[in-house]
Amino acid sequence: MKTFDELVEGIKELKERGFVKTHRSGNTGIGKTLEDLLGIEENNFPGPDGIITELKSGRKNSKSMLTLFTKSPDPYGINSELLKNFGYPGTNGKLHLHSTVNALEFNTLKGKTGFKISIEDKTIKILSEIKNLVPFWKKETLQKSFEKKYKELLYVKAISQGTGINEEFHFNEAWLMRGFDFQNFIKLLQIGDIKVDIRIGQYSDGRPHDHGTGFRIFPDKLDLCFSKRKRVV
Repeated sequence: MKTFDELVEGIKELKERGFVKTHRSGNTGIGKTLEDLLGIEENNFPGPDGIITELKSGRKNSKSMLTLFTKSPDPYGINSELLKNFGYPGTNGKLHLHSTVNALEFNTLKGKTGFKISIEDKTIKILSEIKNLVPFWKKETLQKSFEKKYKELLYVKAISQGTGINEEFHFNEAWLMRGFDFQNFIKLLQIGDIKVDIRIGQYSDGRPHDHGTGFRIFPDKLDLCFSKRKRVV
């Protein structure tokens, strides 16, 4: 397993190397390419002071959002109810439900009113026109989950050019971030800079398949989730 210092040196070498071809097409290509070139199999590693560091990467000036965290809402079985009431047939004929939700306004789903995030005193809820169908997360649970995952984050930025399998990256900047700021996370959620992606599919036997309900953020806002940050490359 690579040490933090070894990874930083590897990123500096990539900066000097210039553009490299992606190892995978699509949004996840940048992360796959960086991990391969740095020789790491997992996206966390021992960082400074023995803290486990999360590794993320992003395209500069990209409009694509980064997934901060995935966590299914409560109560147990709510995904089945969401799929039953709001799901629609996919290309495979099975029901699925993909919807990006914010706290500013109700979105639309297949031309109808969809969902909206509601931030309350102790919970974060997903509202819809079905009043008794309310997925939610306890703020306390979310905060503990985020703080456990993001004790420390090494965020690597790259200039990208080209598309698909011909996309190329120049990894030329890296930041070490610490101190996940949950209050700022809530503020970013309130103003729409953080959104929630509902991603539910269906197995062949009809059971719901949770692809991970994700809290997603624009790359240029990521640093606002942390109280401390330092440029290391």
